[in-house]
Amino acid sequence: MTDRFDRTLGFLLHDCARLLRKRFEQNSRGIGLTRAQWQVIAHVSRNEGINQSALAEILEIEPITLGRIVDRLEAAGFVERRQHPRDRRVKLLYLTDKAYPLLDRLLAIGQATREEALAGISAAERERLIDTLLQMKGNLIRACADPEREAANG
Repeated sequence: MTDRFDRTLGFLLHDCARLLRKRFEQNSRGIGLTRAQWQVIAHVSRNEGINQSALAEILEIEPITLGRIVDRLEAAGFVERRQHPRDRRVKLLYLTDKAYPLLDRLLAIGQATREEALAGISAAERERLIDTLLQMKGNLIRACADPEREAANG
């Protein structure tokens, strides 16, 4: 018997994301980083100069938890904190030169993991999937930016 949630969008997206993370972890075991650490490195690479509070929000973790992760990455020489030019209390996050070869390995592992996930799916279907997900993301960004509109529709 199939679970009645097997074809429910939210459950399916969540399960696919969870399994992608799990498979990525399996593929990246030899690197010696935790999932939280490689997520921080990946997000800092996309947002060089981000402050810790904003990164914690993106990662949906508590700032104190992120602080501990960044402490470890900084001690390992992968991340550095820099002073904000106008606010001494704020630290901005940057990758170090040592992090870039590691990031390249993570990106290659990510590509291999995506290829495993997309096996048997044509290039056209992959493009259509990405386009659909981007449309959904845009819809949700707009809805979240105007929660009153969404509440009125509910």
